[in-house]
Amino acid sequence: MESCCLKGFRWNSTPTGQETELAGLKCYRTGSDPKVAIMLIHDLYGWTFINTRLLADHLADEVGATVYVPDCFGGEQLPLEILLDQSQWNKLDLPGFMTRNSKAIREPEIFNFARALRSDHGFSSIGAIGFCFGGWASFRLGAKEVKLVDCISMAHPSLLEKREISEVAVPVQIMAPEHDSQFTEELKAFSNELIPTLGVAYDYQYFPGLTHGFATRGNPNDESEMQGMERAKNSAVMWFRQWLL
Repeated sequence: MESCCLKGFRWNSTPTGQETELAGLKCYRTGSDPKVAIMLIHDLYGWTFINTRLLADHLADEVGATVYVPDCFGGEQLPLEILLDQSQWNKLDLPGFMTRNSKAIREPEIFNFARALRSDHGFSSIGAIGFCFGGWASFRLGAKEVKLVDCISMAHPSLLEKREISEVAVPVQIMAPEHDSQFTEELKAFSNELIPTLGVAYDYQYFPGLTHGFATRGNPNDESEMQGMERAKNSAVMWFRQWLL
């Protein structure tokens, strides 16, 4: 993970959902549909980040789903003041944070959470959307030997490996900014060459001029970033309406 995963803006609004717990994880829940659920797997700013919760509210309202944002960092949170003050980034032990929240540690919890959506709440259709850190997890939830969700979406994924891309077995949507040191040109090309050969529906959305983090931490006062955020949200809404309803 790099500094691009920390840059961004905090949006000003009030989330409408509530905090609860499922499968041993604290989570934010919004919406009330009894059949359709979406897991939103957060970026480095975690499950309490207001932007993430506002996105969850939009998905719940516009898809017609119950959206869950589980805590994938074991209760640990990055200090939000870093978001607007790059001079404090040297105070952050990002390597240590990522070691404590590695794939090997968090994947079983994410899988259990997805299982609980069906077993504990009886959702018949489940989607997953991941931003930054959550991108790899979305792919894993839709892998052929796992298939805990019915479709996946992600924007500017981080920590993603070619193996994870090659194993996807559900409809997949990728929203990729032009400038992204995490979802590199090599990974973009690999995705666009391989996924169409896997027999799954594939939607690749390209966002020229935008950078990593735009879909969750874009500047609402920048017209191009605002348009990109809105387009990404609308694309995800249409994707989930296509494959979950």
